[in-house]
Amino acid sequence: MPNDHAAAGLSRNERLILSLIRRHGPMPRAALSQPTGLSAQSITNLTRKLIQAGYLDAGEVVRGKVGQPSTPLALAPDGALFLGLKIGRRLAELALVDFAGRVRMHRQEVHAHPDPDRILAFARQGLATLTGSLTPAHRARIAGLGVATPYRLWDWGAEMADWLGRDLRGELARDLRYPVFLDNDATTACGAELIFGRSALPRDFIHIYVAHFAGGGIVLDGALRHGPSRNAGALGSMPIPEGGQLLDRASVSALEQRIGRSLPPDDEGWDVPEAVERAWARDAGRALAFVAMSAVALADLPLVVIDGAVPTATRARLAAATRAALADMPAAGIDRPQVIEGSMGRMARILGAAALPLSHHFQPDGALDQGVCA
Repeated sequence: MPNDHAAAGLSRNERLILSLIRRHGPMPRAALSQPTGLSAQSITNLTRKLIQAGYLDAGEVVRGKVGQPSTPLALAPDGALFLGLKIGRRLAELALVDFAGRVRMHRQEVHAHPDPDRILAFARQGLATLTGSLTPAHRARIAGLGVATPYRLWDWGAEMADWLGRDLRGELARDLRYPVFLDNDATTACGAELIFGRSALPRDFIHIYVAHFAGGGIVLDGALRHGPSRNAGALGSMPIPEGGQLLDRASVSALEQRIGRSLPPDDEGWDVPEAVERAWARDAGRALAFVAMSAVALADLPLVVIDGAVPTATRARLAAATRAALADMPAAGIDRPQVIEGSMGRMARILGAAALPLSHHFQPDGALDQGVCA
């Protein structure tokens, strides 16, 4: 079964091959030699093993080009399956994600606030429904459950006090035969970009995720960093010159305060007067630019990725406002970072949750693999 036992037996080179194909898409064996530093014979032996184990599919032979015919190798969608649970301020989500990164099944529940008993009931019922619909062979391919949740939920207000002292990961793990991983939701959003997102990312960048509140993640030397208390990249908590923290300016919560009502957790219900959104984005951009320049001064980062649980046009507006604010900031002694939009949007946190077990079992050095695991 390619869950705990089989996946744990993969060598680093086998994981490296899988991660390269995941990042770049189908690749012939010849194209794998240079980035891995392995001989053609080693690549042939390793990919044959991965095909036999069900992790890779061999495509049709490509002929008619210079040199020998080649066979592109692609991730086998059924190679492994991953479960992701995301806990948000107003929305809980559960998804089944395949080895190619596609969401196969998805459930969600809207709530006024995430009560722990209700979240556990939603997760247990959803897991039973999702896994119960699979064949025994597919159930055997489930590699784990990842949970994306804000840390310190009890700090959100009196209605969240029941989260204090609750061990969500432990309570879920008691019912499951596969491991459970847990990480901060903004960190997993960064992980989703790192694992499933655009291929041209540098090895060092910060990722800012604008949702009900703002959060972030930091990638150094190609790996997502967590810090000694597992709170590295807590960019939403960074103080800003205007007073308060980043989350007080660059957050959906701050926009809701301007319009005097809550916004629904989907793009279809996003109805914000353009003038109000433009003013909010301008203020948010100034705060985001301050955080970006502070990160560059501290860690020499060339890139800032801005994503969020907002419509695509709103995300673009935030990125543009951040670039404009950066251009007006003093930068003696440092280089202003490039600012780009993330590619995951509202799916970032749920895909990032599913990426926790994927990383643990299949990334060469566990790019996200510092998460709490049962």
